[in-house]
Amino acid sequence: MTSITDSYASHAQKFPEKMAVLTAAEGITYQEWDERVCQTANWFGSFHFPNRTVAILLPNGVPFLQLFTGAAAAGWTAVPFDLKWTESEVEKRLKLSKASLIITTQKRSASLKKLRLPAQVFIWEECLEKIKLEPAQRTIQSNGELPFYMGFTSGTTGNPKAFIRSHKSWLASFECNRVDFQMNENDHILIHGALIHSHFLYGAISTLYLGGTVYLLEKYIPSQAMMWIETKPITVIYVVPTMISSLLKAERTIEKPLKILSSGAKWEEHSKNQVRSLFPNLTLYEFYGASELSFVTVLSDQEMEQKPDSVGRPCHNVKIEIRLEDSTLARPNEIGKIYVKSNMIFSGYLEPDPNTVQTENDWITVHDMGYLDEESYLHIVGREKNMILYGGINIFPEEIEKVLSLHHDVEEVAVVGLNDPYWGQIVTAVIKGSATKLVLQRLCKEKLAPFKIPRKWVFVDEMPYTSGGKIARRQVQELVESKVTSH
Repeated sequence: MTSITDSYASHAQKFPEKMAVLTAAEGITYQEWDERVCQTANWFGSFHFPNRTVAILLPNGVPFLQLFTGAAAAGWTAVPFDLKWTESEVEKRLKLSKASLIITTQKRSASLKKLRLPAQVFIWEECLEKIKLEPAQRTIQSNGELPFYMGFTSGTTGNPKAFIRSHKSWLASFECNRVDFQMNENDHILIHGALIHSHFLYGAISTLYLGGTVYLLEKYIPSQAMMWIETKPITVIYVVPTMISSLLKAERTIEKPLKILSSGAKWEEHSKNQVRSLFPNLTLYEFYGASELSFVTVLSDQEMEQKPDSVGRPCHNVKIEIRLEDSTLARPNEIGKIYVKSNMIFSGYLEPDPNTVQTENDWITVHDMGYLDEESYLHIVGREKNMILYGGINIFPEEIEKVLSLHHDVEEVAVVGLNDPYWGQIVTAVIKGSATKLVLQRLCKEKLAPFKIPRKWVFVDEMPYTSGGKIARRQVQELVESKVTSH
């Protein structure tokens, strides 16, 4: 198979009445799903734009997935857009992506049509009427080399950077679902995060490729997510760590076997223990990766007990090297830059930036720092770009965040470097929670070298987040600088 949608036809033959996608409003069988994707692909094929790129500005739901997969089947590139973006943010990303079409809701289209956009604005409901007129058989041949997905990530300047993925990179990633996460067509997957975040989008698309059932929430509401976990045959949940604290507030136990696949920040041990109390029959998989790299390493429940500070061993068909500044290979337990080699790597950026990624003879790095131990488990020390330079000493904020997260009254923490005329940068901790500065200073004195203990402390009611649910470090930095300036 060469396309991420090629398996739909065989699923439709094998189990036509099996549910492919379930939402609160509707259920779609694999027979219906294959027909819808074919019709959507044929509709895209009716256009003759030189740049076959479509921006999708829709909420979570069947229309989003239908357009994304239909575009992929037609040889187009789909670009998910966030409904929370302002008109100027949308305009900036449309110019960057060079999308020919933007498909959105009736409500959002009115404001977009007032702008001078490089793309034609289409309303989903009007598109659907035309899509339904198309034949429900495939008329377009797949090409795995073609790009099908464009996402956005922030570069070193904070401006959006557009990255591209080919079909073959995600097809290779789907094998990790089978091999590393032991997933197959019998799984029922809950996707309760925004599809504009690649973790949740990948979760839905990989499930459909394997023949499982996607349970899709239009919006992340913890109480609704817990109700679906309890009442529906959910077997796998995709999460980011920031979701867990809200799920824990349900204060009830769900006994059935579940798998959780977590991406993003490393979970701390007390958080994992809380989750296990909520789901006693849980199998937890943490994986380390990036938008540019896909899966790199995976750590299972059993391995977490033996290697709690690790992010796991290489995933299926992934190779890892740790390189020192002079490009020589590091010895076990020696810190260096992490390089990855696999067939899951992205195709590149529209505007390459060596400060974001660096490639060398099929090896790639996103400038994360870490080491491999004697048993080839990877340990992340921190991101090179997050590093704090204090009086000529390199400090990784992730190490300090890990210590501060040990305290049960710390809900979330981010550590950044605040510019200082004498030291260069000083360690500054931003805390959400009820823990006091004095208590946290004592904890740091027990666990950290004196120069790593935060010199400044900022307490907040809420942390700023990225669209993917991660703490937005750049906004945290701006928050700290504004508070210091105001004083």
